[in-house]
Amino acid sequence: MPKKGENIYKRKDGRWEGRYIKERTFSGKAIYGYVYASTYRDVKSKLTAARISHQKSKSCKSNVSPILISQIANDWLQAEKSQVKESTYNKYKNIVHGYIIPSFENLELHQLTKDMLEQFFQKLLTEGGTHKQGLSPKTVSDVLSIMRRILNYASEQGYESINATKKITIKRKEKELRVLSCQEQNQLCRYMINHLNEKNMGVLLCLFTGLRIGELCALKWEDISISDQTIHVHQSMQRIQTEKTEGSKTKIIISTPKSSCSIRTIPLPNEIAVLLSDKQKSGYFLTGRKDKFIEPRTMQNHFKRIVSASGVAPANFHALRHSFATRCVELGFDIKSLSEILGHASVNITMNRYVHPSMELKRQNMQRLSQLIAVK
Repeated sequence: MPKKGENIYKRKDGRWEGRYIKERTFSGKAIYGYVYASTYRDVKSKLTAARISHQKSKSCKSNVSPILISQIANDWLQAEKSQVKESTYNKYKNIVHGYIIPSFENLELHQLTKDMLEQFFQKLLTEGGTHKQGLSPKTVSDVLSIMRRILNYASEQGYESINATKKITIKRKEKELRVLSCQEQNQLCRYMINHLNEKNMGVLLCLFTGLRIGELCALKWEDISISDQTIHVHQSMQRIQTEKTEGSKTKIIISTPKSSCSIRTIPLPNEIAVLLSDKQKSGYFLTGRKDKFIEPRTMQNHFKRIVSASGVAPANFHALRHSFATRCVELGFDIKSLSEILGHASVNITMNRYVHPSMELKRQNMQRLSQLIAVK
């Protein structure tokens, strides 16, 4: 039985448990801290010590001087700089300096309220952007994620603030994936095979392996094993912003993928392996040279031209990856294999994004019901 007023209980496993209130949520719900011991006396002693330690910690935090949101945001940025890739840091910096600091520049952290945060995100959705046309829900979700991390960082540093971001959600409408129909895919394949060069070979490779454009541009012939019929994906290329005030404001970087799941070995279909064996060179896959590469933006422009020339409706380069995944689902690939080939962090990503049967497949499944209809 619990001791009245002490919050000490004997558990089913024989141990004693003591709990104390660490803080309360905005709705008043208590958030508890816990201690455990094998006897009532020991747990009571631990509970007293935990309460005293917690009060001291709160007292120290309350003595921390006020700080501007702009300062804590910049402090968080600096803390992240050594922990993330340069491209990721640039994304964080653009969000902090583009949206968060301009909106809360002269506001002290402790003055921030839930209403301010809600108004901030609503304004981004309706009036954000250079032309005040409103930002996309995806961009605003990214801003929300960064704001949440900044406020959590502030709490870890001992600053008191109202972090109500957990209660704020941004409704996002999933964009419909552009997937090439089987007819479009055949048209595109015929055009590329009839006009086969390094760039078109790269498009074919993406269509039949699901490579991302950055992975294709960083791919080298040394990453391809004709004998094993595999390609090893371990690098990606992208153009990122620099911190230069003069000269070029962007640069190309080639680095390991953001996620370790994206480092993978992909088996090649026989026909693709045959085409590659006839073209085998060294250096970058798209140029056949060690001193020259083709960047993603150039490949995107090239893809637009061949889509137009082949008579296929407009599609962006990423439609190749979507089309590959969709064809694999239609052919009955097991989802775990497909997820690993695509380099997804979890099977759920693959399931949510691609396992949506086409209308034709739905019709075929529905027609199976016909045999259940008894016709005299």
